[in-house]
Amino acid sequence: MKILDTVTTFFQDNIAPPHKIISAKKNEEGWRVLVEVIEEKDYMRKYARDQMIGLYEVFLDDDHEVTGFSRVSLRYRSEIEETVEQ
Repeated sequence: MKILDTVTTFFQDNIAPPHKIISAKKNEEGWRVLVEVIEEKDYMRKYARDQMIGLYEVFLDDDHEVTGFSRVSLRYRSEIEETVEQ
């Protein structure tokens, strides 16, 4: 699926490799994708801390170009996941 490839490449190039793409939905403006990313993996490993998972919301237009993104939550990997739906 081209949307998933575009998001994966964008995160690898600009933020960090995606841990998991958990949602991809088409809407009137294009696409909304939710991506989990392991934040600062080396730092957390160095200080023997639980990994932090960032949840990012990404928007793509109908041409599959990323038009915006933001981190919507940050949690320890061991915490129970919360669903972010809007």
